[in-house]
Amino acid sequence: MQEELLPHIEYPIDLRKLTPDQLPYVAQELRDFVINIVATKEGHLGASLGVIELTIALHYIFNTPEDLLIWDVGHQAYPHKILTGRKKLFHTNRQLHGISGFPKRSESDYDTFGVGHSSTSISAALGMAIASKLKGDTTKQHIAVIGDASIASGMAFEGLNHAGVTDVNMLIILNDNAIGIDPSVGALKEYLTKAKVGFKPKTDNIIEALNFSYFGPIDGHDLPALLKTLEALKSIKGPKLLHIITTKGKGLKQAEENQVTYHAPGKFDASTGNLLPKENIQQPPKFQDVFGHTILELAEENEKIVGITPAMPTGSSLKYMMEAMPDRAFDVGIAEQHAVTLAAGMATQGLVPFCAIYSTFLQRAYDQIIHDVALQNLPVIFCVDRAGLVGADGATHHGVFDIAFLSCIPNMIVAAPANEIELRNILYTASLGLEHPIAIRYPRGRGTMIHWKTPMERLSIGKGSILSKKETKIAVVSTGSMTTNALEALKGINQKVNHFHFGFIKPLDHTLLKSILKNNATIITIEDGIIRGGFGSAIIDFANQYNFSSKIITLGVPDQFIHHGTIEELQEICGISVEGIQKTILRHVN
Repeated sequence: MQEELLPHIEYPIDLRKLTPDQLPYVAQELRDFVINIVATKEGHLGASLGVIELTIALHYIFNTPEDLLIWDVGHQAYPHKILTGRKKLFHTNRQLHGISGFPKRSESDYDTFGVGHSSTSISAALGMAIASKLKGDTTKQHIAVIGDASIASGMAFEGLNHAGVTDVNMLIILNDNAIGIDPSVGALKEYLTKAKVGFKPKTDNIIEALNFSYFGPIDGHDLPALLKTLEALKSIKGPKLLHIITTKGKGLKQAEENQVTYHAPGKFDASTGNLLPKENIQQPPKFQDVFGHTILELAEENEKIVGITPAMPTGSSLKYMMEAMPDRAFDVGIAEQHAVTLAAGMATQGLVPFCAIYSTFLQRAYDQIIHDVALQNLPVIFCVDRAGLVGADGATHHGVFDIAFLSCIPNMIVAAPANEIELRNILYTASLGLEHPIAIRYPRGRGTMIHWKTPMERLSIGKGSILSKKETKIAVVSTGSMTTNALEALKGINQKVNHFHFGFIKPLDHTLLKSILKNNATIITIEDGIIRGGFGSAIIDFANQYNFSSKIITLGVPDQFIHHGTIEELQEICGISVEGIQKTILRHVN
């Protein structure tokens, strides 16, 4: 019986003591290790299973961490973490105070570049390679691993374009599995599909046209082939690209067959691979599904409505419209900048574009939001999913900056509905035609309403609402889903506190706000974004402008990066959990 090898491997130096013939056994043990942990702790499964052999080969052939290895996005970095000193900590992955689900420079010398968004690896590796050249280090290797979905992004092409005319020691490994989170799309994907293992397309090679030496395609699960090829590439100078073909979810039948579901499947049975059954109880909908079903409902009544998402049809739930109306709903790939300007172009021609995009990804298209949409005052509708704290994905994925970075843009309307019904109503209102662009932000996860598919009503832009008004001089002013937290907090403390909800952060309801400031000595604002430049800051600015003297306490995300944990844990850290809000209210009531 083969002795287990993985228990004796803590770092790549231990891996390199083995013979090449032993590495396939390490691969099987490593694959089982990932499956067993992720089955109970959750996380990104399919991408990591697809690079087991590649990870072993890279750390075996290259002298990491002296040779610099960069993983694009980082969904696939679990095997890398296990082989680089974090095997005993891997069970804490994505948990509060545990290791990050993505490569993180402060966590390990082997994590040479922090990642979480795609398509950055080529630029980072090129920067490192140029630095090595300037320092006179001609032996150091610089390796970027990037997927076929990520390499189609504009930033990746910018890096390729520069690297192709730079005399540096750099290797790009194109991990081609035809899928990101959802299946890859676009002309480049069609081009890559023509390439099979052992066969190079007869068409002009786009990589070679960019002055890269092209190698492959080879089977990314064939360890001997990987070892042989990587060893040979070490001695070849200049920019080069190795094209490997892999299967996302390799080694777990269900993950191979259901690649979208098993990207991050939640808990499952490690022995069978089957997802664990969920309680058969009626639950409130996910906010993304409220958007997805509502836009389809609206599009059926309004032929001018179109939907756009950058590579997140499942995550944003635009998939429902894409299935029903494939000619009016578009997945543009990992191309946030293109998505925004595409929407702008559509708006100039009288269409009603809904651009569904995660808050954290909208950051990547900030110039386009300002110049291509807001400056031209085009009525693009941004459906900003995953706004606020998102939990285990951590600092790279929290949508906590959008209130601040959108509110400062002229012409931009910023809406933050409190619940599913208000989200439907603002989507409906936007679909009827606005004079300005609008960003509608809503959180990750489920709402609170079972019966949410009510007839939609047109809202008055910039109108706030009174939730409770009592004989008191203290008021809570909340926005977005934090209104739910505030309502729960007030239920539990039996105190006389006024409560107001602002479903529009910009424009603010000046009439209501003046009344609040006039009649309340203490005001507590609550938001799930950064305090600096956020909703509370806007109210302070307003109070100063009109010479109100109320004491204003702002609750939200502090001026620091919040790392990973459950949403509830992170809200508690920020003081915006139900209990945290209660403590603040009681402190000021007393």
